[in-house]
Amino acid sequence: MITVTDEAQQKVLEFIKQTTEPCQGLRIRARKLGHHTFAYDLTLVLESEDTGGDVVTELEHIKVFVDPQSAEYLEGTTIEFVTDERGSGFKIDNPQAKVRWDDPISQKVQDVLDEKVAPALASHGGWVELVQVDGDTAVVQLGGGCQGCGMAQVTLTDGIQKAILDAVPEIKRVADATDHAGGENPYFTG
Repeated sequence: MITVTDEAQQKVLEFIKQTTEPCQGLRIRARKLGHHTFAYDLTLVLESEDTGGDVVTELEHIKVFVDPQSAEYLEGTTIEFVTDERGSGFKIDNPQAKVRWDDPISQKVQDVLDEKVAPALASHGGWVELVQVDGDTAVVQLGGGCQGCGMAQVTLTDGIQKAILDAVPEIKRVADATDHAGGENPYFTG
């Protein structure tokens, strides 16, 4: 089940009113990028579009259309419309994207990645995941715009590693497990 807050539904209604072609509602798609990293697409469903295989949920103000694979990835998700110092937009809180480690040091590293690193990388189409903590080394994997990017090493040392080392004294080194040769759409090529 997906929850779309009242404010988010109202914002979707505003967008629907601005279209020239009649709309059926909101389509939500989720693509799995890594082990627990997702990309989301929110689009309006036009009257002319086929929605045959979609899971359709009728909410108070709008209909929501989700393909079966995305429905599995989005179970328990809440979608809000938020405004903060960076601007306004839809915020997707997906419990399947939250990673919890049994090891407290791994969890500290994960928290740094989630709170300090991931938002900056996402603004460039990239993402990072903690693969493991091995002794005093955090092993990470980059993807999206970071995979194959000419600036990935700088991002790793000046951004990711610095953030982790500053916040988690038990970690002395950050290692990159990324196959950078496999990157298809880097944000910046050097």
